[in-house]
Amino acid sequence: MSSGHRTMTLFVTVILGMILVILGLSADWPIWAWPTMAALLLVVGVAIHRILAPTPEAFPRALLTEPDLPESVRQEQRVAHVALPSSVPDYDFSFSATVRWLVLDTSDDAPYANPAGLAVDAVLQRARVVTAQQPPHRSAFTQHQLDGALATMRCDSTGRVMAMAQDVTLNLPEPDRERLAKLAGVRKDEDVWEHERNYERNKRAYLGDDVLKDTGSAVVWWLSRNEDEVEGAVDRIGLLAQLSAAANNDEVAPPFEHLVTTVPGPSYTDGAAWEPRHPDWQQTFEPGRPSPGNGATPAPSVDSFLAWFGFAPDDPDIDLFAGRLTNLARAHGKSEVAEELSRRFDGASVDQGDDEGVPPGPPPPDQPDL
Repeated sequence: MSSGHRTMTLFVTVILGMILVILGLSADWPIWAWPTMAALLLVVGVAIHRILAPTPEAFPRALLTEPDLPESVRQEQRVAHVALPSSVPDYDFSFSATVRWLVLDTSDDAPYANPAGLAVDAVLQRARVVTAQQPPHRSAFTQHQLDGALATMRCDSTGRVMAMAQDVTLNLPEPDRERLAKLAGVRKDEDVWEHERNYERNKRAYLGDDVLKDTGSAVVWWLSRNEDEVEGAVDRIGLLAQLSAAANNDEVAPPFEHLVTTVPGPSYTDGAAWEPRHPDWQQTFEPGRPSPGNGATPAPSVDSFLAWFGFAPDDPDIDLFAGRLTNLARAHGKSEVAEELSRRFDGASVDQGDDEGVPPGPPPPDQPDL
């Protein structure tokens, strides 16, 4: 309570008491009324004291910013760009805040202390405890935590000051922010790659160890995906047997060997002779060779050979193809075949020099130049 407050209360009480005394003497109050008047005056004095009492301030006036007071009396100090550790080594936060303090009463023989230094150190120690538990990429979240942790006055370790902080800002330097973004991107890519690799590994294990473990498992697997195609499953037993054998680096099981069909084709291995797809096609180009007489397979002819190349009987290019085929036979000394082709296609022939597809060659020794 200030001295002005006490003086005003006493002054009002005395004035009110004099007024009551004058009224009592003028009205000739009885003797018992005077003690009552004194008690009433005391109650009125207490009420006046409470009415005139100033409203307590929400924040101590000594800690408010008052530009008209000297710097040493303001009891606040701004700290900026102080490095505080995070939970990740070598990634420090940048801390800035306004530190305010209140000097506590001490004994007369206490040594002199710098209250500003004590207050700043107390605030930084409290902030360090919070930031050391947070990852560096959560600077905004950590700043809000510091706002709450430093918002109250607390006594420092020496017991000389009570300190708090306002206007807290916390951020991470831009180079560190970029490094963390790159590391996060790489880490996410590694997670995706690892998941894809595990998926591929599981799929291979499922196909190799379960689906293609043997022919029966492969057939059951195919049938489970095509429940309405029982005949298709039967037709594919040979193919599935080959797949299961290849998946296990083994040969086809004997019970399924008769279901495996081998498609004949030209051999490209060194030293191996090329065999035509139809062994009897060579009869077409060997005049005088009799056709098979068992009637099981029709004798191949020039027409079947052209059909094998995809030429229809009314194809406009068939004469040109036959002429080039005749020149090719002549170039390789197959004169009989060339004459038969010429008779078959009414003397179709192409000059050797004009044939772009067959280079000219020397004539056969026993034939004159054409």
